[in-house]
Amino acid sequence: MTEDALPEPDRLDGAPHPRQTARLFGQPEAEAAFLAAFTSGRLPHGWLLTGPEGVGKATFAWRAARFLLATPPDTGDSLFGAPPPPQTLDIDDDHPVAARLRALSEPGLCLIRRPWDEKTKKLKSQLTVDEVRRVKSFFHMSAGDSGRRVVIVDSADEMNASAANALLKELEEPPADAVLFLISHRPSGLLPTIRSRCRTLRFGPLSPDDLTAALAQAGQTPPENAAALAELAAGSVGEAVRLAAHGGLGLYRDLVMLLDGLPRLDRALALRLSEATAGKGGETAFDLTLSLLDRALARLARQGATGHPLTEIVPGEAKTLARLAPDPVAARLWADLAANLTQRARRGRAVNLDHAALTFDMFLDLDRTAAQLPAA
Repeated sequence: MTEDALPEPDRLDGAPHPRQTARLFGQPEAEAAFLAAFTSGRLPHGWLLTGPEGVGKATFAWRAARFLLATPPDTGDSLFGAPPPPQTLDIDDDHPVAARLRALSEPGLCLIRRPWDEKTKKLKSQLTVDEVRRVKSFFHMSAGDSGRRVVIVDSADEMNASAANALLKELEEPPADAVLFLISHRPSGLLPTIRSRCRTLRFGPLSPDDLTAALAQAGQTPPENAAALAELAAGSVGEAVRLAAHGGLGLYRDLVMLLDGLPRLDRALALRLSEATAGKGGETAFDLTLSLLDRALARLARQGATGHPLTEIVPGEAKTLARLAPDPVAARLWADLAANLTQRARRGRAVNLDHAALTFDMFLDLDRTAAQLPAA
């Protein structure tokens, strides 16, 4: 396999890589905070970009990298006065830096991500220390045209312990004009010392309008029900792309229909949904079913804990949630079940259990849990 054909661990199937994405939607506060730090002349060396997967963290990192590497340093007032401070991170697509970043040939950028394993012909499961050590040699190189050097780590969550310690050393003593962007979906799992040496930028879920615009930029057909897709995807473009590609809304509708029948499980429907996960080709369906089932259980727990109706994703869902989760006691039952099913799925994968059988057993657990409710 040629280098150009290798899969990219930081790229979502069916969507362009973040380095090829021109605009960032729905995160004006993050951009404003970064620009304010830049124009103040006190730009932190380390930036920790946190938030759910697929909400624009990597897109921001690449936008900021383009901006830093394409923007010349301020050398003081010119003959005609100081230039106005930048109001946006936008850089023209035709700029040489933008072209080099798209081609991964920009000498001022170092991209750290999970490497390809030539022995197994797969991406490695962790970001290794050998990859992180490239940062040290990169910092010893001459700086780019702007005098700056930028490192993007996507994602920092995937570092093993040795890699994390190696990165910490670079964060402790970076060169004067170096900036490191660490992308993290679960920052609580990072070393506290790494977090303390970075400024945190938080990225929130996208609104339906922003999600629709981001999907259009990614080449996706605008969804018929943007509000429902945004709610189901928790405002994540990455998750929305996956749901749209694999019929996620339709599957969630079927799961809500299954819940609506509890505690009298519709076995025909349960069997149909379980059989769709069977065989080698069912891996994707199994993953999607698990994630949507987890989403449904989380919504049940939230409904019971708050007592407030949630935004309906599919018709009839609100009534089903209210019936199955009328109070905090029910919320606890559904939350405990969600944790149990997650552990079971992990164990099932480890021993290669049949996906269809595992899925059907989970549906039986839904039925048993519903039967414990006082009003069942």
